[in-house]
Parts: sequence; C-alpha cells; structure tokens
Amino acid sequence: MASILSVNKSLEHNFSKTPVDKILLIEGEGVEGDSHRGVTVKHRSRVKADPTQPNLRQVHLMHNELIDELNEKGFRVKPSSMGENITTIDIDLLSLPRNTILKIGATAKIQITGLRNPCAQLNHFQDGLMSAVLDKDDQGNLIRKAGVMSIVLCGGVIKPKDKIEIILPTQPHEKLDRV
Repeated sequence: MASILSVNKSLEHNFSKTPVDKILLIEGEGVEGDSHRGVTVKHRSRVKADPTQPNLRQVHLMHNELIDELNEKGFRVKPSSMGENITTIDIDLLSLPRNTILKIGATAKIQITGLRNPCAQLNHFQDGLMSAVLDKDDQGNLIRKAGVMSIVLCGGVIKPKDKIEIILPTQPHEKLDRV
C-alpha cells in the first residue's frame, strides 16, 4: 500500500531539505516552515518571471524507488536530499494523471498539478544527476523522473508511515506535464 517514507522541509531556499518527524500542510499554501510555502510562486526562477502567478508547486513529492535507482547507479542520495517535501513508497507518482488527489493521514489532501522540471541544481548537488533523472520513452519523448508537484486542498499533519489513498479525477485523464 502507498505510504510516506519521509517528510522534509527547509525554511531556507536550499537544494536539500531536512527530514523531520512530521509536517503540517496548510490549505492553499503548502508546508508550514518551508521556503516554498505560499499562494503565489516561491521558486526563484518563477518569481523572477512573474511573482503574481499561482503557486502550483506548494508540495514536492518524490518516489523512493527513484532514490533506490539513483543509488544503484552510483549516486549518493537519500530521502530529502533532492529537495522533496514528501518521499513516498509503493506509488507510481509519474503515472498519475493531473488533478489526482492524494489523501494522506487523517485529514490532509493534496492535488497533483504536474511534474517537477529538473534543473541544473541537480548537477551542483552531484555531477550527472540531472541526466540521471531524465529518460526517453520508446517514441523518444522526454521523461522527467524527479517527482511531482502539488497544491494543498485540505490541511493536516502528516508523518512517515502514513498511508496514501489515491483518488483519480474523472475521465478523460490529463497526462502530467511540467509545472
């Protein structure tokens, strides 16, 4: 069953976040005590482009299976080191359609908005990491594997080992794209 392995946050705009015992999701804003919390964009490049645009990247989720894959390739990564707020296990985040709702713990609900677009900061963390989180499908289309972004629909405390319930949107499903 899908669940949480790690929850992470950072008040500073650091690449990596710090694992914590629990995080509080704030409706419409993101993770309490995290630098990316807010109604409008907080990622520096997006603020520079237009600081009034809505924050569709309030909570970053990454599947631990990617972390395992990267470690098998010789990288040294762990939950939180690539900047995610929530590290999951046993859920194929990348295959979920846009607007999927994840119910976590007793009350929290987040809505998937799109894919994390990997950036050069990955290579500053470890050389070659950006290429390692990109792939191509059989038709040559780019696959972004660095997790998904979401917004908080209902707040609540979440912690490691909390179960994740997947609520798919009505059909037709929209494929995830970068946000």
